[in-house]
Amino acid sequence: GLLPGCGSLADEYLVVGAHYDHVGMGGPGSLAPGTIEVHNGADDNASGTSVILEVARQCSMDNSENRRGILFIAFTAEERGLLGSKHYVRHPPIPIEKTTAMINLDMVGRLEGGSLTAYGSGTALEFPAMLEELSQPIGLRLDLQAAGYGPSDHQSFHEVGLPVIHFFTGMRNQY
Repeated sequence: GLLPGCGSLADEYLVVGAHYDHVGMGGPGSLAPGTIEVHNGADDNASGTSVILEVARQCSMDNSENRRGILFIAFTAEERGLLGSKHYVRHPPIPIEKTTAMINLDMVGRLEGGSLTAYGSGTALEFPAMLEELSQPIGLRLDLQAAGYGPSDHQSFHEVGLPVIHFFTGMRNQY
């Protein structure tokens, strides 16, 4: 989905993404590799795609006169080698140089204990201070991880030189 920008920032875009598929019937990469049954991936899929929808809903109410456009993307084939996000950065519908950053919502799961890991916090100079400022009013403890590389869709964007943030709440049995 695309929420158009407006004003002087209208020609810049933020990508908000997550993946909606999972490891299928088990095997390598699943928490039950010896089973042959559907691995639905509630945390790995439903949480991220649900948050994309909520972020889109809330951002659509922004009446600012000056804001970037936002692309909301549900990728596929993350577990098979980031195939969906790699395809996107190689064939973007909007020139990739107009993208300012990517926010990845893979496995945002359940925020238990008030702690959130933010991978990629070192990929833009502004990220650490911005994340700390946004987390303080709600008492969120951040674990800032500077690297933009990792086993999720944000890596495809980082590999083409874009700043990335990957929010993660930790592994769960429902992965």
